[in-house]
Amino acid sequence: MARTAKAGRKSAATSAATADDSLSFTPTRDDFAAMLDASMGSSNALEGNVVKGTVVAVEHDFVIVDVGLKTEGRIPLKEFAMPGQPADLKVGDTVEVFLDRIENAHGEAVLSREKARREESWVKLEVAANANQRVTGVIFGRVKGGFTVDLDGATAFLPGSQVDVRPIRDVGPLMNQPQPFQILKMDRKRGNIVVSRRAVLEEARAEQRSEIVSGLKEGQVIDGIVKNITDYGAFVDLGGVDGLLHVTDMAWRRVNHPSEILKIGETVKVQIVKINQDTQRISLGMKQLESDPWDGAVAKYPIGANFKGRVTNITDYGAFVELEPGVEGLVHVSEMSWVKKNVHPGKIVSTSQEVEVKVLEVDTSKRRISLGLKQTQENPWSQFVESHPIGSEVEGDVKNITEFGLFIGLDNDIDGMVHLSDIDWKVPGEQAIQNYKKGDHVRAQVLDVDVEKERISLGIKQLGSDPIASVGGVKKNDTVTAEVIAVNDGGIEVQVGEMTAFIRRADLSRDRSEQRPERFAVGDKVDAKVTAFDKAKRQLSLSIKAREISDEKEAVAQYGSSNSGASLGDILGAALAKSQGKKDEDAE
Repeated sequence: MARTAKAGRKSAATSAATADDSLSFTPTRDDFAAMLDASMGSSNALEGNVVKGTVVAVEHDFVIVDVGLKTEGRIPLKEFAMPGQPADLKVGDTVEVFLDRIENAHGEAVLSREKARREESWVKLEVAANANQRVTGVIFGRVKGGFTVDLDGATAFLPGSQVDVRPIRDVGPLMNQPQPFQILKMDRKRGNIVVSRRAVLEEARAEQRSEIVSGLKEGQVIDGIVKNITDYGAFVDLGGVDGLLHVTDMAWRRVNHPSEILKIGETVKVQIVKINQDTQRISLGMKQLESDPWDGAVAKYPIGANFKGRVTNITDYGAFVELEPGVEGLVHVSEMSWVKKNVHPGKIVSTSQEVEVKVLEVDTSKRRISLGLKQTQENPWSQFVESHPIGSEVEGDVKNITEFGLFIGLDNDIDGMVHLSDIDWKVPGEQAIQNYKKGDHVRAQVLDVDVEKERISLGIKQLGSDPIASVGGVKKNDTVTAEVIAVNDGGIEVQVGEMTAFIRRADLSRDRSEQRPERFAVGDKVDAKVTAFDKAKRQLSLSIKAREISDEKEAVAQYGSSNSGASLGDILGAALAKSQGKKDEDAE
C-alpha cells in the first residue's frame, strides 16, 4: 500500500515536470540515457552504506522505512529492539539503516537496522579500544566456553573465565543487564571481538582496595569475617579487602589445620601484623592478641625438672609434647628409651598420650625446649652395675653374632658383648665363635660396664681357669718338663700344665740324626727350654735342641774344657750324673 502510494506520488510529479519541460525542451534519446545513468549511478553508490530514512509505517512485525528511493524497504521490528528491551518506534521517526540493495526481486529496497547499528558500533568500539576505554554491553546468550554480549549492535564474545573475579555458578542475574566491559581483542576483518567483565571488576576492586588499605595500620585490631579456609591458613574479609591469617599466627599452640579453630562465616578479631604497600597484601594474626606463653619459660621450666605433657605430634625424628597451650618441647628419638634403639617414635608413644618428661635444655630465642622421656625412668645400665658388679656371673641367650663377637641378652632388655678374644683360652676367637648360634643359652662373667656409653663387656673363657696359672711363673729361657700328647712328621705336640706347645722337628735334638719325631711316643716326658712365651696370646714355644745346647755350655763352664785334659764325654757324663742326682733328690 505504501509502495503504491509513493509510486502514485512519483508518477504525478513526473507528469507535471514533463508537461512543463515539454513546452521549452525536448530531450533526445542520448539525453534521456545520460540522465538515466546519472540517476541510477548516484543510487547505486549508496549500496553498502548507512543511510538515513523515515519511518512511514509500522505493520505487524515490520517497519516500513523510506530512504529516498523509488521504493521503501521493510525491516523486521525486532531489529529495532535492544536486548531485554522492546522496540520503541513510531511513524515519522528518523532512523539510520544499512542499504544492502536498491531493489530486490519484489521491487523493494533491502534495508537492515542491525547492520547499521553494527557498522556504527564498530566505529565507536575501535575508538574505545584504541583509547583503552570501557564500553557498555548486555549479556544476552550462552555459547561454548562463554557468553555473547551485545555492544550496541556489535556481538562480542565473553569467555567464562572473564565473567567475574571468582567463578560464578549462576549467571542469570547478569543476563540482559547493561554493564561495563573491557575490550581485550578486536578483529574487524573476521568480525571478532573479545571482552572482559573481570578486568573492570579487578580495576574497581584495586581502587577500592587501595582506598581501604590506606586506612589500615600495622598493629591495628579489627573485626573480620572468615571467607575461605585453606591448608595453610584462612582469608578474612576486613570490609572490602581480604587479609591472610596464616595457620602459624592463629594460636600459640600447634594447629594442624585452620578448621580446628575457625569456620567460614565466623566473625573473628584479628590484628594487622604486616601490610605490603607494593602488593597490598595484608598479614593478620590472632595469637598476637594473647600473651606469649614463652615469656618466662626459663623460670617456669628449669633444666632437670620433670613435667607432665600431652603428645601432640609424632615424626621420624621424635615426638612433640605440649607442656601448656602454646609451649611444646621435642623429645628426640635418642631420648625416648634406654634400650629401644633405631625404632620409630610411634612405637614408643602415641598421639594424645600423657607422658612424664624431663627438661634437658631451654632456648627461648629459638622457642625450643629439649625434653627427655627415658630420663624419667631408671637407667637399666646403672641398675645392672648395682645388681651385677664386675666379676659376677650372668646368663643369657645369644641374640646376635657378628664378626667381632657375641651379643648376649640380659635383664631389662639390655645386651652385653663377648669379644672374640674372650670366648676361649685355647681356641682362636675366629674358630671359637663358630661353636655358637643364635638362641644358645650361655654363661659369662662381667668384665666391664660403661654406663655413659651403655656398654657391657662379658667373657666366657673367664669362667674357666687360665692356662697360664697352671705353669706358674715360667718365663723365657726356663727349662720345663713336658708330656708328649701327639706325634707327627713335623714334630711333636706336648703339654705343660694346661698349656700346649708344638716342638718342631728341627728343635727335637742338637744332633741331626736324632731329629726324628718317631723316636718319641705319646706319654713320654721331655725336658725343653722355653724360647718364647706370649701371655696375651697364650702361646708357649719350646725347644729340646736349645736345652741341650744350654746344658752343654753350662757343663763346659762348670767342669772345664776339653783342652784342660778332660774329654767332652767326661764333662757331659759328670753333668748328666749331677742332673740325675738332682732329679733323684726332687723325686725323694
